[in-house]
Amino acid sequence: MQLNTNFNEALSTDLFHLIRETSSDLGLKTYIVGGFVRDHILGRNKLKTDLDFVTIGSGIELAKALKRRLSNTGKLSVFKTYGTAMIKYDGMDLEFVGARKESYSAQSRKPAVEEGTLEDDQNRRDFTINALAVSLNRDDFGKLIDPFNGLEDLKRKCIRTPLDPVITYSDDPLRMLRAIRFASQLNFEIDRNSLQAIAKENKRMAIISRERVVDELNKILAVDTPSKGFLLLDEVGLLEDILPELTNLKGIEEVEGQTHKDNFYHTLEVVDNIAKTTSNLWLRWSALLHDIGKAPTKKFSKKVGWTFHSHEFVGAKMVYELFKRLKMPLNEKMKFVQKMVFMSSRPIVLAQDIVTDSAVRRLIFDAGDYVDDLLTLCEADITTKNPKRFERYHKNFHLVRKKIDEVEARDHIRNFQPPISGEMIMNKFGLSPCKEVGMIKEKIKESILEGDIPNEFEAAYSLMIKEGIALGLKMIEE
Repeated sequence: MQLNTNFNEALSTDLFHLIRETSSDLGLKTYIVGGFVRDHILGRNKLKTDLDFVTIGSGIELAKALKRRLSNTGKLSVFKTYGTAMIKYDGMDLEFVGARKESYSAQSRKPAVEEGTLEDDQNRRDFTINALAVSLNRDDFGKLIDPFNGLEDLKRKCIRTPLDPVITYSDDPLRMLRAIRFASQLNFEIDRNSLQAIAKENKRMAIISRERVVDELNKILAVDTPSKGFLLLDEVGLLEDILPELTNLKGIEEVEGQTHKDNFYHTLEVVDNIAKTTSNLWLRWSALLHDIGKAPTKKFSKKVGWTFHSHEFVGAKMVYELFKRLKMPLNEKMKFVQKMVFMSSRPIVLAQDIVTDSAVRRLIFDAGDYVDDLLTLCEADITTKNPKRFERYHKNFHLVRKKIDEVEARDHIRNFQPPISGEMIMNKFGLSPCKEVGMIKEKIKESILEGDIPNEFEAAYSLMIKEGIALGLKMIEE
């Protein structure tokens, strides 16, 4: 791997020169650390917006002095409890902290902090590739400081802790998830000793807030090949505690010579497939959870073999419980995932059979604005290794998409409301709210979806009159 260790161009901006001069005037030594350094060396710095600075002394004082020099072009936030300050400047978050050393208790990942040296600060970093620092000082501006051979680990594509990994992960168990996330993002391997330490200390994850766990899961889901992260989570015993709904899908059972596919590994294939076509995080969550209802609904029948009846319905209900347990948003994002899981088999049926207009209308009506997302999910769900079958399924989905476009252009079904409202029915027949109103509305809706009448007012109005008379209702003369 070609690594770039020349920081002259990266540090040539006015901002870095201003930080150098401000730090020097205060008599401080300052360094840029962490992701900026790592990603510059790897050639991944183009979109870097979070910059971390360590100074030997007060990071807050340095930030305040820099803010004064930036005048009105930056917004300063001070966090005295943590000894940090942040300046939002030109689309970037600049975080300043004084060099420190940390000690931990068994009950918390929040350390006791005291002032320290640059070496102390690098010792507390999670991984060697994040312990790299670059000087912003006049006498050695741009010099790379690498006490743990992080540069070599970048070359080897290796995630390794600076100190004893058991201590590193026990002190702050969130680092276990960060190790797996970095391995997923960078396509690196986790050092064997480090991986064993995670497996040994995995129960320490219990002290980490669900919100922080989900934040790391989201980042793993956002990578190009999410399965790598989830396989690592499973390997070290973290996945069964965080997402037991997934690990419950593992395994293949055989009864009377009949087996079913391993739905755990199938799910990871689906997630990788959908990652190739969309960056929509919640659609990726839908792919991850689309089959979770199969574990509790799995049954064997001598007549038909293995079945998973109503797994979509059960899975959609499980989505709510999962989101609630992990303290994820119980809002429209969750409802979107529920809808995707609940409807995940509907287009597959259409793709296998002759596509009728009425079936397409019902799909459009039920999926609404999410019909395209649903089809994307279902196409990702094609994991057959039979090339002819794979090609046929995708070709059929192409026909389904084409049919949806044709039906929608003609009938305007997406998110449609029947042309006749309940109020109109009540006014026409002199009714209060009652079951007859609902029956007429349902008849109109079904007739439009079946294609018996067009989605137009006149046709719906005529059907309303016909159904009202059939129910023995008397019309109010206008």
